[in-house]
Amino acid sequence: MQKPDTIVLIHGLWMTPRSWEQWIDHYQRRGLNVLAPAYPGLEVEVEALRADPSPIAAVTIPATLQRLESIISPLATPPIIMGHSFGGALVQLLLDRGYGAAGVAIDSVPTEGVYTLPLSQIRASFPVLENPANRHRAVGFTPDQFHYAFTNTLSKEESAKAYERYHVAAPGAWVWGGVLANFTPGHQETWVNYANNDRAPLLFIAGGADNIMPPAVNKANFGHYKSRALTEYKEFPGRTHYTVGQDGWEEAADYALDWALKNARLAVKAEA
Repeated sequence: MQKPDTIVLIHGLWMTPRSWEQWIDHYQRRGLNVLAPAYPGLEVEVEALRADPSPIAAVTIPATLQRLESIISPLATPPIIMGHSFGGALVQLLLDRGYGAAGVAIDSVPTEGVYTLPLSQIRASFPVLENPANRHRAVGFTPDQFHYAFTNTLSKEESAKAYERYHVAAPGAWVWGGVLANFTPGHQETWVNYANNDRAPLLFIAGGADNIMPPAVNKANFGHYKSRALTEYKEFPGRTHYTVGQDGWEEAADYALDWALKNARLAVKAEA
């Protein structure tokens, strides 16, 4: 049976597609076509977004999903879709809408209905949540805040290098929206049908040392799925939220790809 020949990599908050640079090269060397789209308005380099973060404050989840759907729909065969952090939530949303042959959610932000909220997650997100006005702003981390949230097992020097290379502000509305989604009537922007039997296979990958999206959050999100569609969970001990760049990232990248190729279901079609 033909396997997917394309991977779509979706970045998370406080990052851009640059965060995937090592994975892109790694997967291309394995003979795959790799797409790593930016959220709409964020198609410029990290340095430009630092100089002018206004496009970050303006980006929305529906517009981002629409952009991703417009990239995936024309592909000849359904791709493997992988997402890191908020990209993991977007993977879940896309699979629920019928896209993809398989999905991998890495250190994923939870979708609506997951109430698990460890203390480290609150602390890591506090720079955004401390001020309700941040719902309308692009909010960045300081180097120390980034070290706690993303790179807590790295040295301060290693973390500073990652911060300089990859960090940008994040849309405060997305962070606040995740908090408020479970307390707002009706379905919100990150709602998925956990009983959807027709979606593609989904793998959750968690880092055992992740502060901002700890394993407990990923396990709780995984546990919400009650459908017959394949859903699995894998935890890498000692890995931080910086899974895509932390030393040893190859192990996670290869596990994700091998699992997706093994379990890919090309018959999945997106909703009309």
